[in-house]
Amino acid sequence: MKKISILIPCYNEEENVKPISEAVIHILETELPQYDYEVLFIDNCSQDRTREYLREICAKYPKVKAILNAKNFGQFNSPYYGMCQTTGDCTITMCCDFQDPVDMIPKLVHEWEQGYRIVSAIKTSSKENKIMRFLRTCYYKLIRKMSDVEQIEHFTGFGLYDKSFIEILKGLDDPSPFLRGIVAELGYKRKDLPYEQAKRAAGKTHNNWYTLYDAAMLSFTSYTKIGLRIATIIGFIMSMVSMVIALVYLILKLVYWDRFSAGTAPILIGVFFMGALQLFFIGLLGEYVLNINRRVMKRPLVIEEERINFENEPDNGRNLTDGAGQAGEGV
Repeated sequence: MKKISILIPCYNEEENVKPISEAVIHILETELPQYDYEVLFIDNCSQDRTREYLREICAKYPKVKAILNAKNFGQFNSPYYGMCQTTGDCTITMCCDFQDPVDMIPKLVHEWEQGYRIVSAIKTSSKENKIMRFLRTCYYKLIRKMSDVEQIEHFTGFGLYDKSFIEILKGLDDPSPFLRGIVAELGYKRKDLPYEQAKRAAGKTHNNWYTLYDAAMLSFTSYTKIGLRIATIIGFIMSMVSMVIALVYLILKLVYWDRFSAGTAPILIGVFFMGALQLFFIGLLGEYVLNINRRVMKRPLVIEEERINFENEPDNGRNLTDGAGQAGEGV
């Protein structure tokens, strides 16, 4: 019997963990009874009652598992690590807030059975704020044009991944993984399925300007080199322009030394403009350096505080620490 793994990352989702677990279990048992399954929650150190509810859910349903992180390891590391801990023949990742429709699960599995190794769910429409939708669309189109790898527009990570692709993820050894880019770069036999993104069922989104900027810069610095090329080209052009202006200024000063006086305004404007341009590109270069720094430090993706309902399961490359056998370090 084939096994389906459902991965649900969560952070402060006390209002959603119980409904989403019941909805997922119901659809698996009613519409996909020919499959075995597991539902894995990975909690990114929630500060509300999410962990309390997860323990209750795991006590009620033996096929529901939970990994509780020791701290918040970010919106990319935690789901990626969770995917590497699943044991199914395929893994479906989805949000805890019902924005990823539960009724898409049978459709994803159907395409997988047709031979596809990755089934990407693409947001063709959304009930989110129209301004945010517009900005996301602009970002996707921009990054797609700039990237050496053909990026997938409106793909959030929601989808199905065959076990063979999960094995690839385990072997990447990337401390700053960007799943959407990895799927675009390394994914094979991929099928895109459209869906409409719903509003959150309950609670508030934890995304803000900083988290969205962090996601954008991670993809930009991981999959484009246009920023560095622009810095080089503009720097070369500006240096040539500056040399020409300096030469013209010197000639005018020598020929009309007794009458020529341009004043200090052009000099001040030039200094401020060049200074602003330099600061911008220093910041851009800093983003690339930060990305490199994260990768060379080889930090673990996640440090576990506790895992529930994993008895007699393979460790999937996880190293246990001494003690009660609950705390572990992700590799």
